[in-house]
Amino acid sequence: MKQEYINKIYSGWLAKIIGIRLGAPVEGWTYEQIQKRYGEIIDYPVDYCDFAADDDSNGPAFFIRALKEGKHFLEIEPQDVGDTLLNYAGYEHGFFWFGGYGTSTEHTAFENLWSGIPAPRSGSAKQNGLAVAEQIGGQIFVDCWGLVNPGNEERAARMARTAASATHDGNGVWGGIFVAVCISHAFVETDIRKIIHKGLSFIPKDCEYAAVVRAVMTFHDGHSKDWRKCLFYIHKNWGYDRYPGNCHIIPNAAVMILSLLYGEGDFDQTLCICCMCGWDTDCNVGNVATIMGVRGGTNAIDYDRWRKPINDFLVFSSIAGILNISDVPEGASYMAKLAYELDGETPPEPWQLIWSRGRGLCHFVYPGSTHGIRVRGGEVWNISNVDCSDALGGQALLVETFGKTGEEMEVYRKTYYEPKDFYDNRYQPSFSPTVYPGQRIHCRLRSVKNSLEVKLYARIREAQGEKILCSEVFVLESSDFRRVSWQIPQGGCFTVLEIGIRYSAVGPGIGIVLDELDTDGEADYVIDFSQERMEKWTDIHREVSQFTREKGLSYLESGRLHLAGTDFAEVYTGDWEWQDYEAEFTLIPILGEEHYALVRVQGALRSYVVGFTGKNRMGICKKDREIKILREIPFEWQYDEAYRIRVRVEKDWIRVFDKEVEIFAVQDWENPWLTGGIGIGVGNNSHCCCDGIRLIVRKD
Repeated sequence: MKQEYINKIYSGWLAKIIGIRLGAPVEGWTYEQIQKRYGEIIDYPVDYCDFAADDDSNGPAFFIRALKEGKHFLEIEPQDVGDTLLNYAGYEHGFFWFGGYGTSTEHTAFENLWSGIPAPRSGSAKQNGLAVAEQIGGQIFVDCWGLVNPGNEERAARMARTAASATHDGNGVWGGIFVAVCISHAFVETDIRKIIHKGLSFIPKDCEYAAVVRAVMTFHDGHSKDWRKCLFYIHKNWGYDRYPGNCHIIPNAAVMILSLLYGEGDFDQTLCICCMCGWDTDCNVGNVATIMGVRGGTNAIDYDRWRKPINDFLVFSSIAGILNISDVPEGASYMAKLAYELDGETPPEPWQLIWSRGRGLCHFVYPGSTHGIRVRGGEVWNISNVDCSDALGGQALLVETFGKTGEEMEVYRKTYYEPKDFYDNRYQPSFSPTVYPGQRIHCRLRSVKNSLEVKLYARIREAQGEKILCSEVFVLESSDFRRVSWQIPQGGCFTVLEIGIRYSAVGPGIGIVLDELDTDGEADYVIDFSQERMEKWTDIHREVSQFTREKGLSYLESGRLHLAGTDFAEVYTGDWEWQDYEAEFTLIPILGEEHYALVRVQGALRSYVVGFTGKNRMGICKKDREIKILREIPFEWQYDEAYRIRVRVEKDWIRVFDKEVEIFAVQDWENPWLTGGIGIGVGNNSHCCCDGIRLIVRKD
């Protein structure tokens, strides 16, 4: 794979997020409504500040994980995508529009998969009817398959068809193939019409999707100056009134082609025209933007207009709370690394080193990238990505601050989000921290000029409120980068809200050059539910702080977390990449017979389940969609009694202790789960509560 494709993957993913944010405020609006409210759109119509999770980014960010987490890699199958959907989407909340079975295509396919209907039948017209199968979702989630297959249109088409068929059929699938192929071809072709023709070459010539694309192209041939005439032509022949369902793919495909043609290769013009056309604007502009972002690279994307308001910020609303806190470079790196693996190639440096260090590293190597770094304090401040020969990958982040002498400045990255942080919560995100007590913060940085005294810090939330924990003072010079590190105190019962660098202004133009910001080391902390809170995301969606919920009822009462469900219920927290650790759970059975601690949680389908498997029984189970008992022993337990279940996971061993005495253990020989977070669960209509959890991660 050509090395320059790495930056094109970044620019394509960045553009996707730009397009979603541009179209989100007017999603579902008509052209007339948009004109009346905003007139000519030339940039974001709404200043979202931190834009909440959106289904258009949730889908590609998590469906792509089917390649590594499914069973077939290059030969990915529809069920791999279906299982990925079940693993990461909460039951009827978050992720995408749960608008009702038979109304929302994704909701319908999700329920089908949940009940055991396999993919691709889960998304088929024969199962769901053509009106449901041909809604727009078949194409809005497929950008990832084009991005991981630069210039390999055939493989992009095959993977997009596989993925789209888990939830859609007919034109819903043809649209997915078309968009993925256009994105893949944009890596090697800049001519818009050739890109469109390449997409057409992979779908049936006689399908309605191909017909509407060709019709819009023909209209453009005779009326190339006024895109509004083309829009009225589309309204007359392919308007929403002609199609069933809430958001059919055909009308939206038509305005996408309109914008690509009348945009004349200009990034700004293409996106703004697409947005002004109306209908499913965040979806349409998102797909078009990915094509244009790959085609033109970052140079085509105006920084001040499009990139600065986003600041590489990105969050999701899966049940993997730690994965929900992300940034644009992280997603681009995940897909670029996959692209090399698909081609069977080794990535070049510095990328091989960067990708080997895992998620969460701020490295600034992508052109103009900022990794969501923020500044607090000072009358004026500026962040910019700059060339820097002695930085990792030759790029660094310049942070200039202008404040009064003695004023405290903070350069930081958020590691946890709350409802108050967002303008809206349309797709109901919830989060687990990305940094924990006991871990170490590492920075590589230098002063902009002269000597500067800095401290590393963590802003935390505990029972008494927010406060700052700081390291000792480090002295920076303006000549050479210095690597500084600090350990967040171990054993804490607090949530890390942000990490960063603090320094005092000593005159105008003071600042730092930041090369790297990273964390590593052992998490060592306590969760005391008397100090947690219920976070209200919407009137009908509330979650326990630090936790995400797959299913069931979870709430706080009398300083305890309560969990109940009609069949099962589970909540999760922690890092999906933790390997060996020890966790102690204080569980109190209330009703029913199945009360669990969860370890090595990798989603709703994969974890180890340890606890009470029935009356007077304790077991170690493996969840691989279904729960399989690995070992079970007699154990007398009573309702309303507190039990400390201490679990140690080491490589493929799961051990259970009573105080310091091991009471039973099991070795999982068959495809063991070797990483994952923690959680609490109940089964078989049970109700349990938990006082708290103590966790220590072990590192070799």
